[in-house]
Amino acid sequence: MQKQKKDNKKDNKNNKLMEELVVEIKSVVKVTQGGRQRRFSAVVVVGDRKGTVGIGIGKAGEVPDAIKKAIQAANKNLIKITLIDNRTIAHEAIGKSGAARVLIKPAKAGSGLIAGGAVRAVLELAGLRDISSKSLGARTKLNMATATINALKSIKTVEEVARLRGKEESEILG
Repeated sequence: MQKQKKDNKKDNKNNKLMEELVVEIKSVVKVTQGGRQRRFSAVVVVGDRKGTVGIGIGKAGEVPDAIKKAIQAANKNLIKITLIDNRTIAHEAIGKSGAARVLIKPAKAGSGLIAGGAVRAVLELAGLRDISSKSLGARTKLNMATATINALKSIKTVEEVARLRGKEESEILG
């Protein structure tokens, strides 16, 4: 019994380090024979501003419950990205989700975070400070956030590429 309590304390400690940002709350309706059932859907992004970020979706009859479920789902779907100089990414990348596509590019120091909506929320909580983005295709908030996560997942540093190919970094850079 005590072991479970320790695990819960670790979870709570970990959750306190994470920041949450609600991207979208919407009302969804399921039409049944007995009438319409209204529920709420929430999209939440969590991150520690140090290279860890995740996105989650939650549905419930009440808004706070939906947000709570979304936070739990986001904490299960965390990804770790490598930050260059603790401010930007290694190279440009395109992420896709549904009809939404997001292009993210590294930017010079001091240029700031150039992004909007759900893309900005994901990049901000990931800890990226100098980055430029462009949204291509559909602009659904959930798909834009997921496309941004997919773009961040696809980024590889020079060290990772060298390790995968079994070569030296100098061989990769030319």
